[in-house]
Amino acid sequence: MEGGVSSGSKHFILVHGLCHGAWCWYKVVTALRSAGHRVTALDMAASGAHPARLDEVPSFEEYSRPLLDAVAAAPDGERLVLVGHSHGGLSLALAMERFPRKVAAAVFLAAAMPCVGKHMGVLTEEFMRRTASQGLLMDCEMVALNNNSQGSGQGVAIQMGPRFIAEKYYQHSSAEDLTLAKMLVRPGNQFVDDPVMKDDTLLTDGNYGSVKKVYVIAKADASSTEEMQRWMVAMSPGTDVEEIAGADHAIMSSKPKEVCDVLIKIANKYD
Repeated sequence: MEGGVSSGSKHFILVHGLCHGAWCWYKVVTALRSAGHRVTALDMAASGAHPARLDEVPSFEEYSRPLLDAVAAAPDGERLVLVGHSHGGLSLALAMERFPRKVAAAVFLAAAMPCVGKHMGVLTEEFMRRTASQGLLMDCEMVALNNNSQGSGQGVAIQMGPRFIAEKYYQHSSAEDLTLAKMLVRPGNQFVDDPVMKDDTLLTDGNYGSVKKVYVIAKADASSTEEMQRWMVAMSPGTDVEEIAGADHAIMSSKPKEVCDVLIKIANKYD
């Protein structure tokens, strides 16, 4: 899902969260394009309209390949604004570490934002610890995967349940967006046992740490709570913070105008 470009526009690359796809950005994509910006909304592997099955994606790197390829293909001199939602923040981190000079700013939209010196899996572990202890996963189901053909063994995927989607993810979004999500979500792999998720040295100050980061807090998020979001911000000093009141976890659905305004503000600040 890609749009045209006008003189002086920015190129936004949007990365969805777990179980979602490029489709979830439809309101923000429309608004950014109407404002004259170039927008690329990506499907990660085995997500959205991507043709792969989940058990055909053996690693987090391969899951993130559509983003890594898009950033690598950006022309020299074109500085990108990367935007990640939820679990998509981890794919952003991988791209920032690989291609720091191509990224003008990285925006973590109620997203997992790792820090230098800790492995990325810490965030998933903390999220699962908090949600499991409070029963927040509700009717989500764990689905066993078998990727032995790729030598990675078995993994576990999450299938979001309709009650979880309605009450913890899209509770302030429109009925139409809730229906769309229930129709289009796919099982998602958190890759908790992937070596990339366990590498304390993966993210470096010189690469990932050199990219300007902005965290956008969804104030009414019932999934990744405001407390959890601020915990991640505190681990990365120097991160700029924006807040959107009334935004549920599906912040691009519940508050698309506010998200668009924040993204344009960030793009204009970090040329």
